[in-house]
Amino acid sequence: MITEGQVMDIAREALFLIIKVSAPLLLISLVIGLIISIFQTVTSIQEQTLTFVPKIIAVFLGMMLVGGWMLENLTSFMTELWGNFGLYLR
Repeated sequence: MITEGQVMDIAREALFLIIKVSAPLLLISLVIGLIISIFQTVTSIQEQTLTFVPKIIAVFLGMMLVGGWMLENLTSFMTELWGNFGLYLR
């Protein structure tokens, strides 16, 4: 039978994996948003929708670059989790 500690370990690993996998795309979005905010401040353009299209394009490009790494991490975690499934049922 699975113990409370094992459940907490699995949850901790899952949360760390979520943070690790989402960090590159969040950082890309943050950097693009910062660059566009500086550009808007310098040029006095106050268009609120100006940030969305560049962010979407940058995140798409980021997914193309790091998508394989993200999928590999998620797949290895799920493979490990399902591989140990028999241990959890005892």
